[in-house]
Order: sequence, then structure tokens, then C-alpha cells
Amino acid sequence: MTVPGLVRAVLLCGAALAVAGCASHGPVLEPIVAAGHPERVELEATPFFPQEQYQCGPAALATVLAAAAVEVTAESLVPEVYLPGRQGSLQPELVATTRRHERVPYILPPTVDALLATLDGGLPVLVLQKLGAGPFPGWHYAVVIGYDAARDQIVLRSGTERRREMPARQFLASWDRADRWALAILQPGVLPPAADFTRYMEAAAGLEAVGRRDTAALAYEAAVRQWPTEALPQLALGNLAYARGDLAAAERGFRAAARLDPRDAAARNNRAEVLRQLGCVTLARREIEAARALAAGGPLAAAVEATAGKLAAPSDRDAAGCPAD
Repeated sequence: MTVPGLVRAVLLCGAALAVAGCASHGPVLEPIVAAGHPERVELEATPFFPQEQYQCGPAALATVLAAAAVEVTAESLVPEVYLPGRQGSLQPELVATTRRHERVPYILPPTVDALLATLDGGLPVLVLQKLGAGPFPGWHYAVVIGYDAARDQIVLRSGTERRREMPARQFLASWDRADRWALAILQPGVLPPAADFTRYMEAAAGLEAVGRRDTAALAYEAAVRQWPTEALPQLALGNLAYARGDLAAAERGFRAAARLDPRDAAARNNRAEVLRQLGCVTLARREIEAARALAAGGPLAAAVEATAGKLAAPSDRDAAGCPAD
């Protein structure tokens, strides 16, 4: 899986940016806070890395990485995320760099409620803002560290300001213009507050895709604990176990996934392949026939038929110690 919605826009991070005025239409935060958030939150211990010219990307990323217990400086991140020719950073580079530092890059749902819930849970949030307009768009990264509903203010680490208060409506307008992109950095095995299953699994799968398998495994294990009725985390753990050559653990993962979702053709196909390699041909053939019925005419049909072909050869007996079902 891949992380959705990454805008390939160059972010210039200008030091002096025009901010569009916003008409007042009542408080933004009070109605949301009334639904169950604290009146005020401020993560005062969040580190601060003042940006150099145009380098809000490294500074903002250093802030959230350091808050997630990564020893890092803004200067050390410049070669990883800053593009001198464009005087800016790209969102995919921030996500990729987070993975290189063995952390989980979780893209928040684009809602104020999700933003406040993440802050309530003690996590600062890296956001993209568009502070200007026209030929001076003013793309800017900042880190939200709190809010004050009574004063309708958002509190940020922004640019060269350790603590910038911004009217909530003004912040929301700038965030809206940037498609409400927001990133929380998670330590492996830690779930975000009010976690969204699909978004979290995409974040974990991104780690696996770039070879950060141990970190991905911790993320998948957290997902198993949080969503015990979902098959996908078990399937993912089975795939990781297979990749490291642990066939017994892989079989357990695929078996758990298939029990949680008996119509999961991938889980059944994968379990059949592992059972075949373990010498449990009778059960493997049963699984592959179920996978065949489920995958018929679909994108997995060719892979399932390939596994079935391996099981077509005659076999006299099963190995000792095969699972019962």
C-alpha cells in the first residue's frame, strides 16, 4: 500500500508571507471542543528548531522527529529533504526521511477533530499551510503544538517563532488551501489517538515497502492489538515472517487472517504455499481450492493458479506436525 494524497508541490517557506484576512463567522474551536476535547492543550516540551531561509521543511520535520525521541537537528536533515534548486522541500521526502529514522509517518484525516485529538494525545502535528495567494503562494511547513478554545487560537512552532499564536479561522483557511495535509510521527508500536485503520496500515506498509521490516512488524503488531477482528494486520505479519524464512510463524499469521476473513483469497493462497513448503500437502490443497473459488476472474487469479500448479504433483503423505485445519 502507499500513502495517499501526497501533493508533489514545491514548498518555498518564505520568511515574510502575506496572510489573507478572514471574515469573522463565530468561533471555530468551541463547537468542536464541546464534542469532547479539553478546552486548552499546549505541548510546551515540544522541541524548537528555528528555520534558516527557505528551510521550514527540515526545521519542522526535526521538531516532530525530536518529539518522537529521534536525535536529530534541522541541519542534519537538510541533505535529506531540502532541494536547493527549488529552495524548498516536498512532502514525500518528509515521509521518506521519517521512515529512514525508523518512525511511522501517519497522515492524519483532514479534519480539525483529528488534529485536536492528536494534540490531546500528546503528539505535535506537522502541517502544510498556504499563507499567500496568486504569484506568491507562501507554502509553509509548521508544527501545531496546541490550541486554546476560549481564545479561538492555534499555537504553532513556526519559522523563527518558538510560539506563534494564530487565530483558528486564519489557520484553518491556510490549512484548507494546502488540502489539510498533516503528519504525526509515531514511535514503532505506538498508535495515534483516534487511529484510522486504513491510514495506519498504509503508514506501516510504507515502512515494509522500503525494507524497514522490524519497524513495520512493531506497527503491525500494534494494529493486531488495536483491531483484533481485522485480517489485514495478521496477513501482513505472515508476509514479514515468510520474508525472514520463518515458515511456522508465517503459517500462523496466514491462518489467523483466513479465520478472521474466510473470503480473503490472498491469505488462503499464501497459507497454501507455506503449507506446501512445510510438507502439509493435504491441507495446502484444501486451502488453494478455497482460494481458487474466491479469486476466480480477479486480479489474484494468476497467482493462485501458480500456487495450485505447485500442488498438482503427487504426494504420498504429509509431514509430521501439520496443523489440524
